[in-house]
Amino acid sequence: MKVILLKDVKGQGKCDDIIEVSDGYANNYLLKNKLAVPYSKKSKELLDNELELRQEKEKNKLAECEALAKEIKKEKLVFQLKAGNDGKTFGSVSSKQIQEQLKELGYKIDKKAIHLNYILDSLGTHKVEIELHKKVKFDMDIIIKEKK
Repeated sequence: MKVILLKDVKGQGKCDDIIEVSDGYANNYLLKNKLAVPYSKKSKELLDNELELRQEKEKNKLAECEALAKEIKKEKLVFQLKAGNDGKTFGSVSSKQIQEQLKELGYKIDKKAIHLNYILDSLGTHKVEIELHKKVKFDMDIIIKEKK
């Protein structure tokens, strides 16, 4: 029996895959647990429409993220921290602080999207990677100045 998977099924396939399984397995497990629907012209049509909608949403989200990335790239965030004689700061700048400063500028970014490659605990300009989408990554300048 041919079925379209609604969820990932270990050993069988991923969501939206069309697979051939035995009638008993399909009826007693996949269909009963709502893991699949029987394959037909109508269900194939619905699947194609759903995939098309998802693709369109993904395209719109990607364009939105690229536009946001262009705007954020122009910004330079400045943090003031107390520092010792060697340029080492007392404390460091975290992704949460970066997120809060971006929020003050009007950008809503999840702090998990901000990747710190190292601890920002010295004076100067640092590069921080921001990942808005799996295809939209960019570096942003973070400036740490000494607090007087």
